[in-house]
This record gives sequence, C-alpha cells and structure tokens, in this order.
Amino acid sequence: MCRVFLLLLTLLPLAGLAAPALPVPTPERIDAEAQRLMRAAHARGMAVAVIDGGKVVHVAAYGERNAAGEPLRTDTVMYAASLTKMAFGHLVAQLAQQKVIDLDASIATALDKPLPDYPAEPRKYADYTVLADDPRWRQLTPRLLLNHASGFANFAFLEPDGRLKFHFDPGSRYGYSGEGLILLQFVLERGRPGLDVGTLMQQRVFDRFGMPRTSMMWRNDFAGNLADGWTQQGSAEPHDERSRVRAAGSMDTTINDMAHFAAGYVRGEGLSTAMRRELVRPQLPITTASQFPTLQPELPAAQQRSDLAAGLGVVTFRGPQGPGFYKGGHDDAVGNTLVCLEQRQRCVVVLGNDVRAEATFPALVAFVLGDTGVPWQWEYGASKAFVK
Repeated sequence: MCRVFLLLLTLLPLAGLAAPALPVPTPERIDAEAQRLMRAAHARGMAVAVIDGGKVVHVAAYGERNAAGEPLRTDTVMYAASLTKMAFGHLVAQLAQQKVIDLDASIATALDKPLPDYPAEPRKYADYTVLADDPRWRQLTPRLLLNHASGFANFAFLEPDGRLKFHFDPGSRYGYSGEGLILLQFVLERGRPGLDVGTLMQQRVFDRFGMPRTSMMWRNDFAGNLADGWTQQGSAEPHDERSRVRAAGSMDTTINDMAHFAAGYVRGEGLSTAMRRELVRPQLPITTASQFPTLQPELPAAQQRSDLAAGLGVVTFRGPQGPGFYKGGHDDAVGNTLVCLEQRQRCVVVLGNDVRAEATFPALVAFVLGDTGVPWQWEYGASKAFVK
C-alpha cells in the first residue's frame, strides 16, 4: 500500500494535471500586500523573498527589528529556527552523493561501537546510553532520521522522565523529531566520518549559496544589526546567542541569505540531477491530522492525505500546480516558512521576527504563487486563525 501511494504521488504531476502558473506579481504589489497582511496580523516585523525561474526576483523587509523601533532590513540577522533542518538536509544529500555516508545503511555501520556505549554528552546530544536494552536503534538510517521516522519524541527533554525512548518502530510512520536530526549530527561527528557539522555547513551550504551573514552559531558581528522577536501576546523577546551547533535549529540568517539559499536549492545547485530529485522525492506518507503534537495517533486510512509525504528534511506536497516542498520554522517569538513549487522553480521565503506573522503565510504565499496546495492546517493545526 505504501509503495502504491508513493508511486502515485510521484507520477501524478507527470500526467499533465498541473495548472498553468500565473505571472508573479510586481515587487510593488508584493510589498503592499505583505504590509497589509502584517498589519492585519499585528506583527511587528517580517521579511520576504521571492524566487522565479530559480532566480531571486524580490527581497524586502518590513517593520521593526527590536523594541527600540529600529527598522528590520534585508541584511538583519534573524533566527531561522527549524529552517535549519532543510539546510542540514542539503548537506547530508551532498555527503550521500559523495558516498561519505549511505542514506540507507544502519547508523551502526558508521559507529566504532554500539550507540549506547558512547558516554553521554548532555550539553550537545541526548543520552544514548538509555537505549542499551532497545536494539531498535540499529534500524535507524540517515534517511529515516531526515524523514522524521525515528520513533523519538521531538526532543528527549520533553519526555516526562527526560529520557530518550522509542514510541514506534523506526520507519513505520512519520513523527516530527528534532532529536532524530541531532542523532544524525552525532553520527557524522562522533562516527567514522569524524566530521565537523558546523564547519561543513559553512563550507558546503552557506559559502556555496552566497550566505555571508548565516551561521550555525552566534557571531559577534551579528550584534550591530540583529532582530529580536515578539510573542503571540506581543511581548518582546531578545535574540538567543546560540553557542552550540544544533542540526535541528541553531541557524541564524538573513532574508537576503535565505533568498540565495532557496534559489540554489530549487535549482539543485551542488547536487546531481538524481540526488536533487531524491532530496524532495515523497518518501514516507504523513498520516496524522497535524504536525503537532508529534506523537498523535495516525488517522484512519480513509482520512489520510495522499498528497503529503516526507522528503529529506522537508515536507513534500502535490497541489494544483504540481509538486512542491516546504519547511517551516517556529519558536515562541519567531515564525518562518519556505515554500517552493517545482513548476518554473518558484519559491517564497518569509522570516517573521514576530510569531504572529505566521497568520499571514497562507494568504501571502497564495498572492505570490497562486493556489499551491501547501498543507497549512496540517502545519499549524485546525485551530490556527489566518488573516486574509
């Protein structure tokens, strides 16, 4: 059944079902609509980038970057949150292409000793010693970790006892887990590749795509032009100066940099045609009503969406204009999204240094790209209120 689902999801866009793409609105119209929506959502700051034909065609920033009222600019450093996972996925795809890692090999093959035998490093990784009596860790592969099919909760510290555990067999279903990506980082850094993920992200992703103000850790030169954030209640939150590389979400960036990243990503820069296809190929059906809570029961088969699946660090979907992919990023004071359509290599990136900006995403993306099929209600839950 799963193979039939994935085959149909792959072949349907090739059957001529995609609607023609309309022209992207002018920069002036995009700016006017973005600012209208931002005001309607009571968001204090937001930045937008548009890619068409795999090229950056518009970048803009609106509102304030901090409580002092200083303006948000296109080179202001903002917190990327879980957009980090998408960038990390691209790095892993590069390493797989070069056969540094095997996407489908057990992580045990890259480790010098069993995972539970590694001493705990609590400030950087989960405590893997607690898996000593559960051999299912050997079923984990880089692909499953990027597909969010590890079986772990989002983070071990969210467990009632703070201990990492499997909630389902690896590969059996989707369950969003930043912990899975942190484990993949551990395998790359502590396993046989012996890599430095922060350095590789800089060299293979940020330098490659022309992202001079992006980093996996805090840099002192960010301080002069930095975005704080605002919560749903309107309180200001200072920018967190992250001191550790975290593949699940430590990246700082700017809308200028993310525009270049999205353009290079949708073009397939740095990857072979086959690996670019693999990066965003529908690989694992997503079977829950919403993304969070992460360990909710699966829907009955008749209620599951056939157009929704996991790729390597992104969510893939199929809409009126054919296949697309996206990734969101969120914390209490930040709301981000990056949406791309394969047809005409079009993307919209929105970085909000106010979590209330999330309410604008469906209308703003639709204004720029038309009807896409992005699963907004799955991403944010049925109770999320969006502005129009």
